[in-house]
Amino acid sequence: MLEVEVAGIKLKNPTILASGILGTTGASLRRVAMAGAGAVVSKSAGNEARVGHRNPTVIEVPQGLLNAVGLSNCGIDEMAGELEIAREAGVPVIASVYGFSVDDYVRAAGALDSYADAIELNLSCPNVERAGNFFGKSPELAFEAVREVKRKVKVPVFAKLTAEAGDIAEIAKACEEAKADAIVAINTIKAMSINIDARRPVLGNKVGGISGKCIKSIAVRCVYEIASEVSIPVIGCGGILTGEDALEFIMAGAEAVQIGTGVLLRGISVFRKVSLEMKEFMEEREFELEDIRGVALR
Repeated sequence: MLEVEVAGIKLKNPTILASGILGTTGASLRRVAMAGAGAVVSKSAGNEARVGHRNPTVIEVPQGLLNAVGLSNCGIDEMAGELEIAREAGVPVIASVYGFSVDDYVRAAGALDSYADAIELNLSCPNVERAGNFFGKSPELAFEAVREVKRKVKVPVFAKLTAEAGDIAEIAKACEEAKADAIVAINTIKAMSINIDARRPVLGNKVGGISGKCIKSIAVRCVYEIASEVSIPVIGCGGILTGEDALEFIMAGAEAVQIGTGVLLRGISVFRKVSLEMKEFMEEREFELEDIRGVALR
């Protein structure tokens, strides 16, 4: 009832661990897989290890989490070994990579190509060669990054987009034209919280990205707009805590969903819980996923 296929990759259920949480080590990825996730995405890795921003990097806010980790990661060489461990769990493993130039993306994706079932491009990064321009906000840059990575790797390539793009559907179409195999929407949204006693921003980096329930409606809108314009699969991400949340994304046109903040709020069993809640809802109303996928678009 819950089996899905995304870009030729078969998932036992449509819940996927989003990049950023429990994705640093192969052991943690394997643990999530064994806890019921249909697939797992590693934490974004770059060509070199990166320390990231100073603490505090993550805080809880009403209806969500605010983080400014700063792309801290172990680098692609170490990540390759972690992905090998993760694959022992028997579910699809997706390697997330980031870059500050097209060549960065190509090198990172190429290095992890043989260790993953798919590559996810974190396009919410600035292009250092074109100051002030972000890959996820520029159709031209997104197209170039996806096209060059597709030329390099053999596995499917997913493009993860930001809601901060002026027209996210336009970015998605550019990625599709560049032969992306799927779109992931959305990443965290730029935000800030201030401690009114200290009179200072709470995060060490001052500004961070917000995730969780507070961005769900924005994410659903983005998935709806993207699914209206592209023919490749869309994976919804943002504020998914329950089976009903997941079904809302499916109705907006998503093939599957990614869960990140939900792991912290409902525990590692959130994948099994969401899958069960989806199944119960569907059984009560006597329909299958295919009956409702994209129904809101009709």
